[in-house]
Amino acid sequence: MTIYGYARVSGTSQELEGQIAELEEKGHCTTIYSEKFTGTSKDRKEFQKLIGKLEAGDTLTVTKLDRFARTAEDGISLIKELMRKGVRVNILNMGIAEDTAMGRLMLTILSGFAEFERDMIVERLQEGKAIAKLNPDFKEGRPKTYSRKQLDHAMTLLENNSYTEVETLTGISRSTLTREKRKRKTLGIL
Repeated sequence: MTIYGYARVSGTSQELEGQIAELEEKGHCTTIYSEKFTGTSKDRKEFQKLIGKLEAGDTLTVTKLDRFARTAEDGISLIKELMRKGVRVNILNMGIAEDTAMGRLMLTILSGFAEFERDMIVERLQEGKAIAKLNPDFKEGRPKTYSRKQLDHAMTLLENNSYTEVETLTGISRSTLTREKRKRKTLGIL
């Protein structure tokens, strides 16, 4: 009977240490799996490893429900699956999810609130983006690393040099050079 912990943050700039400390201190976890991965994706390698290890009598502990499920449907489904395996689910800010009528009702309500909260965040982000788009200088996405002039120069160099040589001369990676060359061929520029 092992008490496992799972910590997850959505972005690479976010830190896991706070969740891990809480899992150790309040959850008494002996083994903790962690990763930096968006919760909207189901392809979380560490989480899948953890789910595969869980056996009857084990406990899965998370700090909050949204650490392992982003929608009410996914959360309920996952907890029901774990309960069928005989695994207890301890959500530190809610308590232990029990396989009772009241426990399932509370889980449904709380999962709904977690999903609502996430939807509200997405809505606020979209509102912020809409306001930002009113600025004539707004450009969506990451800023361009290389100017048009730098890419033109690199494409000219590629006519007489290898990708490795151009990468060394310009500092532009082979993948960026390949992507730019492909884009230009598609547009009929090359």
